Amino acid sequence: MRTQVAIVGCGPAGLFLSHLLHRAGIESIIIENRSRAYIEARIRAGVIEDWAADLMVETGVGQRMQREGLIHGGIHFSFNGSLHRIDFHDLVGKGIMVYGQHEVVKDMIAQRLAEGVQIIFDVDDVSVHDMATETPCVRFRKDGVTEEIACDFIGGCDGFHGISRPSVPAGVLTEYERVYPFGWLGILAEAPPVSEELIYAYHDRGFALFSMRNPHVVRLYLQCDPDEDINNWPDGKIWDELQARLAPEAAAKLQRGPIFQKGVTAMRSFVTEPMQYGRLFLAGDAAHIVPPTGAKGMNLAIADVLVLTNAIKGFYSAGRTDLLDAYSATCLRRVWKAQRFSWWMTQMLHQDPEHNPYDRKRQLAELDYVTSSRVAATSLAENYVGLPLEV
Repeated sequence: MRTQVAIVGCGPAGLFLSHLLHRAGIESIIIENRSRAYIEARIRAGVIEDWAADLMVETGVGQRMQREGLIHGGIHFSFNGSLHRIDFHDLVGKGIMVYGQHEVVKDMIAQRLAEGVQIIFDVDDVSVHDMATETPCVRFRKDGVTEEIACDFIGGCDGFHGISRPSVPAGVLTEYERVYPFGWLGILAEAPPVSEELIYAYHDRGFALFSMRNPHVVRLYLQCDPDEDINNWPDGKIWDELQARLAPEAAAKLQRGPIFQKGVTAMRSFVTEPMQYGRLFLAGDAAHIVPPTGAKGMNLAIADVLVLTNAIKGFYSAGRTDLLDAYSATCLRRVWKAQRFSWWMTQMLHQDPEHNPYDRKRQLAELDYVTSSRVAATSLAENYVGLPLEV
């Protein structure tokens, strides 16, 4: 097989890269080690920044999102028994879109296949080769047969546990990581949301997040130990804990419905530098991970591949290599700002086992400041809805 860009991974990064390249007249092939059914059902983030939602609409993959997504003009903080709203529209004139990542993936896969882009699911034994040359390739096995994709560039969009990043020779990459001493117990339940907008709850018992996927399905989280056994959390205990951590005015609206999915996710921050080696370009979770508190993961992936697409376009249209050379530096400016914001939200809202009464008072003071100072609230809003793009 031969294509211009071989893409490893069929998540948001790989799908958006293929989509944007197609619009620029550049060919790609996507390979994925999971089935289509698996990745379309995999529940992930649900917050789309203002610019990313606009990009989806402008490039023809946002129609269903426009019909079914929920536009939010702010968020709430719950602490000291009260709710406090941050009004994004008033502060920065923008909002966010709540639309599940798995729904984005469904829409993107359907669009890629409709446009004739080849997606090869259920592959194994994937490997990337000759990245430091002008003739890289990707090898894999499909139904027991070894295949090879010859290409000009490789998009490493296969996530934190993929093969792209580990394929870079030792000593080339520097990794920065912070592992947090807590995790999130997340559920999906059939119930109406307690609020039309997300609620971030700070409580002595631990953090909680009240979100939604649509008017009838809620996505709720509880801070817990990172190695928590989900079997120790029957449905009733989860609902009791969610109610206890929420301000009374919102807790009174909490309706307990059937929980149809639950699991525990560990929390980490991670960045690799650079995000490229030769003709291999890392994007999305393959290059960086953020704790979900800041709602940045999928948005960073889309920003990465937008930068990469512009660089590849410049190469094919004008023989430029400067944008390719600058890919890491361009992306990492945004990545580290998102890392800072996600860390800040995380440390402000969670109970750390090493915290003492001083730390808890400091957190409450920070929450009070953010919700009472227009300057502080504006900074939060600007980061949450999405910083200006640099491409």
